[in-house]
Amino acid sequence: MLKRRQPIIAVIADAHFHDLEGDFDFPGMTIDGQRMMVRSWAETRQSTRVFNESAKALSVALDEVRDRGIRHVVLLGDYTDDGQRQTTASLRGILDRHASEYGTAFYALPGNHDIFGPSGRNHTKEFLDQLGAGVWVTSDPASTTEGAIVTPRMYCEGYPSGLGPMAAYGYFRKSEYLHWETPFGLSDDVESRRYEVASPDGRNRYALMDASYLVEPEPGLWLLMMDANVFEPRDGTFESGEEAAFIDSTAAGWNAMLRLKPFIVTWIADVCARAKVLGKTVLAFSHYPALDPFDGATGAERVLFGETNIARRTPRQTVTDALLGAGLAVHFSGHLHVEGVTRRGRGGRQLTNVAVPSLVAYPPAFKVIEPTEEGITVDTVELQTMAVDPRLPQAYRRETARLEEPDDAAFDAEDYGAFLRAHKVALVRHRYFPKEWPQDVVSRVSGATLADVSAELVDAEVAAVVLHALAKASGIATEQLAACRMIDIIADWYCLRQAAHLALPAIAPERLGLYRALAERFGREPQEGWDGSIAGFLSIFLGAFAAFIDRAENGARQIEITLQREAKEVACP
Repeated sequence: MLKRRQPIIAVIADAHFHDLEGDFDFPGMTIDGQRMMVRSWAETRQSTRVFNESAKALSVALDEVRDRGIRHVVLLGDYTDDGQRQTTASLRGILDRHASEYGTAFYALPGNHDIFGPSGRNHTKEFLDQLGAGVWVTSDPASTTEGAIVTPRMYCEGYPSGLGPMAAYGYFRKSEYLHWETPFGLSDDVESRRYEVASPDGRNRYALMDASYLVEPEPGLWLLMMDANVFEPRDGTFESGEEAAFIDSTAAGWNAMLRLKPFIVTWIADVCARAKVLGKTVLAFSHYPALDPFDGATGAERVLFGETNIARRTPRQTVTDALLGAGLAVHFSGHLHVEGVTRRGRGGRQLTNVAVPSLVAYPPAFKVIEPTEEGITVDTVELQTMAVDPRLPQAYRRETARLEEPDDAAFDAEDYGAFLRAHKVALVRHRYFPKEWPQDVVSRVSGATLADVSAELVDAEVAAVVLHALAKASGIATEQLAACRMIDIIADWYCLRQAAHLALPAIAPERLGLYRALAERFGREPQEGWDGSIAGFLSIFLGAFAAFIDRAENGARQIEITLQREAKEVACP
């Protein structure tokens, strides 16, 4: 078991650091005398993460780590925006400063945005010029985009070169480590850390590097750092190592690990067995969730939207079985930018997956692991009250003025949490509606009020009675309730899905009461299936509120995990 003398550990997932003051061979935009590489709002409102705010979010998080006296920090993948050479080098400078000035020890894991395959890949991003016009900056010399600026600084490296800038942070052996190993042994030589992988047709074969490692930073504590990036070669003929030759690891994770990196599970079992004999405590980390971080609360998603990113990334039961069989007890994950704790057990063993939120999506937070006599406590540190960089709304307003668009409500946000909640509304309009929602449903709800939608779900003459009943159940005046915008209700749906209990303080109790009442009055279970109608879609969508609110109300900012040698049996649902 963990002893109190063992260290406190901060876990930062999905920082997606964008180098706002970096050099991409482009003049950028100058505000208040400062030159900045500002990514466009047009791209931001279509992305599940924000870009320009990441630099300050990471700085505030690391300052919080310093102020708490925490020395050990796990970077749980996607520590860079997209692995750009310039961005990764700048991040290394930030980490170096904290290491030298405050003695911070970092342990990094690669995410799907940090590194790609054996040779890397090109990136193209839209930045704003001085007048707020979008300019494309790319690393692709063959780009045909008109007016694009070509620079190698935008390129994302592959294995092993992409690990070079972060080499000092766990990926390779250091003299101060009490123990360090990989799934392949004690050597940190790149060539000794390769595994064979082939396309289904056998025509494309590679010896790819795996960056997993086990490190003992202080006596008795083993950090099991698993590289769960999986690059599966495609069928066909390609140039060796080119991006098109591989399936992106984004939607693979642990489901693909069992097929293409089975040696990792064997290694986990060996590490856990040795830890039991030696009296070590194993805390496991990988970028991808090992258990469904939504704990089954997103059953409606696949029925309504098909194979979305969330649906494709959900670990299957075979993953649970394999990791329980290997003896893993606790695992920390990122990737989905979600707050959640999921537990599964079998045969006297229990596995807990702690999903760590991102710094650049709602809810912005990181985790702190503290030892107890019986295991660990996991606390949540939120960044919602962080001030927004005042230069960025100025940049966005230049852009929208040039496009002759109205300013987004996000530009007037009082703090970072409010900015990300407003970004969620923009995300619904500019990503979820066009990419995932049926267009006939979008046409009906995008500008609608709750009164409009109620008339879709019940007969017109009954709608007034239903609205009155909903008002009575929620404590909201009938007129106010009828005028509720569906776009705000839908944004709260997504916020509750991602943030669980962390979303509750930002949603008025009356609104939560309304969502409960909507689920009870109109909700249908997703197992019943969608009949293709607008009313059927809305019934399943609104019914999901019940599961989201249950999950939120059962969550907690701080949890305890008992790390027993032989846990009591907990039946899998």
